[in-house]
Amino acid sequence: MKKVIYILLCLVSFKANAQQAADTVKKVKIDTAKKVNVGDTLKKDLFTAPDTVRHLHTKTLALIPPAVLVGYGIASFYAPPLRQLDHSIYNQSAKNDFIPAKHLENFFQYTPVVLVYAVNLVGVHGKNTFIDRTFIYLLSQGMLELTTFSLKHATHRLRPNGSDRYSFPSGHTANAFNGAEFMSQELSGKSVIYGIVGYAFATTTGIFRIYHQDHWFSDVIAGAGFGILSTKGAYLLYPYIRNAFTKPDKEKEKNKDIPVELRKNKQSKSKILLPSYQDGAFGLQFAMSL
Repeated sequence: MKKVIYILLCLVSFKANAQQAADTVKKVKIDTAKKVNVGDTLKKDLFTAPDTVRHLHTKTLALIPPAVLVGYGIASFYAPPLRQLDHSIYNQSAKNDFIPAKHLENFFQYTPVVLVYAVNLVGVHGKNTFIDRTFIYLLSQGMLELTTFSLKHATHRLRPNGSDRYSFPSGHTANAFNGAEFMSQELSGKSVIYGIVGYAFATTTGIFRIYHQDHWFSDVIAGAGFGILSTKGAYLLYPYIRNAFTKPDKEKEKNKDIPVELRKNKQSKSKILLPSYQDGAFGLQFAMSL
């Protein structure tokens, strides 16, 4: 009879331990599933690991066209033929003014950037996440504004309409081509049409600035070059800046794919309590792994 009772106690203890283990595994699976569905999804969409930020693999030749545009604008201060061309284009635009009187370029300059985020809302994703591409754009704008602001106050070139001496380079054109290159970088992998549309708006912005007598031709050309270079520079620099501030330590990198619950269970101590029978007396045995 005592042996039967002992066997029953062992079975009850085994069943209780088995049930507890099953409940623990189930809980881990549920919690892990929740993390995958919510936490990991948000992390993937908003805060991807630094090494997933795509570097700009630009050939040196791709930097030559915008550099030439900037060089042309600077050369107009020293080359009389280029300055004569500015005045010639100004005279022609005054005689053949077919541009609407409203300054639509005030809106066109930001259209490429708006389109990048608009198509993202309808399911067309760029090569970087929302957070990454936003910081890239802000970085490019910071570099561009610093450059254009400094040059406008350093060169003191008079505008064609004589309103002030902040003509060089064209800020509207610079913003437009900055956004066009941004759109091209993010979405040209989906279709070259996106890049074409972005640069079409940028070119239209530059033309409107000339016909509205806000800038000389060389101002617009230089603005386009500065806009493109600032975006390319941001795509080159941002991955290194992001990695410097967000790169995880070696231990976190090693265990990043292990759920938190499993890491805790891995480090926890194992304990067990079993019934015992010896010399006609019942008792309990306790064991713990250190």
